[in-house]
Amino acid sequence: MLQVTETVWRTDTGRQRRENEDSAFVQAPVFVVADGMGGAQAGEVASRIATETFEQGLPGTGTPEDRLAELVRDANQRIYDRARADRGRAGMGTTLTAAYLTDSQLAIAHVGDSRAYLLRDGKLTRLTQDHSLVDELVRQGKLTEAQAAEHPQRSIITRALGPEPEVEVDTFSYPMQAGDVLLLCSDGLTSMVSEDRVAEVMLAAATLQEAADRLIDEANEAGGRDNITVVLCRLGEGAGDHGVDQPTVVSGPAQARDAPRDAQAASSSVAVAPALDTSRRLSPRRERAPRATRRPRRVNKPLAALVTVVIVLCLLGAAGYLASRQLYFIGTNKQGIVTIYRGFPYQLPLGLNLYETYVVSGVPASLVPVDRRSQFFDNQLRSQSNALSLVRQLELGQISQ
Repeated sequence: MLQVTETVWRTDTGRQRRENEDSAFVQAPVFVVADGMGGAQAGEVASRIATETFEQGLPGTGTPEDRLAELVRDANQRIYDRARADRGRAGMGTTLTAAYLTDSQLAIAHVGDSRAYLLRDGKLTRLTQDHSLVDELVRQGKLTEAQAAEHPQRSIITRALGPEPEVEVDTFSYPMQAGDVLLLCSDGLTSMVSEDRVAEVMLAAATLQEAADRLIDEANEAGGRDNITVVLCRLGEGAGDHGVDQPTVVSGPAQARDAPRDAQAASSSVAVAPALDTSRRLSPRRERAPRATRRPRRVNKPLAALVTVVIVLCLLGAAGYLASRQLYFIGTNKQGIVTIYRGFPYQLPLGLNLYETYVVSGVPASLVPVDRRSQFFDNQLRSQSNALSLVRQLELGQISQ
């Protein structure tokens, strides 16, 4: 019989978020990662409700997949009811990926874009499919994996716990064997670190703790745009005890402080401009030649050309900025809410956006009809009136499948 011989989890706020909205539940043979959304602390509430639901244990009857799915649907109902009872948390939700090891099988229940991976014989395999706009486009052949990784709307998820009273849960099972390593993670890791690099880090690490630490560090070094949570467990032949490595752990914002925070501390350091070098001696002042013999000053042509180029670029930039004030597109904000943006749907290096938030609607992206999502989230540039009209129709329920 297979048993969990080693288990590690880590969570980190990342470099660009103030709060950690990720949560995790770790009690072999059950492992869960949830990534909250909703802002104003609603995301952390949703993810915590989801993971706390697993504290009650799995139902006593049904297949492993059925038992997991029942808990996920229970979590969805709890989050939905909490959001309806508290207007300040309306629209909150969370992703959830849960794994349950039984004998030599691994059952998975999955909603959203957190992920489960299996490392076996030096190869990393993704076990789940993201419920996201870009992943749907990849599966339809409309985007490549490389294009999806850079797509402006890559954060739009199409399924989550909480926004609706019922949720569709993906379930499946995989045969497992001794030596397998299971990875569950939030998209704060996979949006920053490629799958090939994740595999390299896991294979190079001497222990799961080293692998988890390095994965968190690499995500932060790549920008750390989101919260990062990693759960790792290794399987062996009867060499472990399900209760030894990790007791029951529900990790959310309150518990995240127990995890190492070296990477986050590094992100708070302040860069200091180098001091001027005053050690170099000034050359002796030369005597001025008589005025009559001084040569006329020559124009520095390279400098003049550079100044001209800078002026032209400034003029073009000003023209582009003025043009962007008349252009709009529709997307979602970090909380998954349909939003109208003003400007161009592009992001420059160093995180510089060419757009700004104009109007935030009251509709979660998950409620946009499937066959109309391409109309909303294709980054089409629109006039102000066109964008406002389309979103208003959505808010009034006039857009349906």
